[in-house]
Amino acid sequence: MSDVPEVPPEVGPPVVTPARVVIAVCLVAPFVALLWVGSYTKIDPTFIGVPFFYWYQMLWVLISTVLTMTAYKLWQRDQRTRHGGNR
Repeated sequence: MSDVPEVPPEVGPPVVTPARVVIAVCLVAPFVALLWVGSYTKIDPTFIGVPFFYWYQMLWVLISTVLTMTAYKLWQRDQRTRHGGNR
């Protein structure tokens, strides 16, 4: 007996599905929003005395968390359907 665990063969080649496109958008959106610095390098509007620059970035921490969780759940569902619901 071998100590190497059996790896189930892939069901098929990678496929671009609408769920995978949504996953990609969920994961890319925070990068685009935060790398486009010119869109948030300003002081106004302030929120409870905090300049826009800071609260915009902190808001994206929360948004990124939600988007990453969404992408993860979609990925799990995609893998379950792709492998026939065996997981």
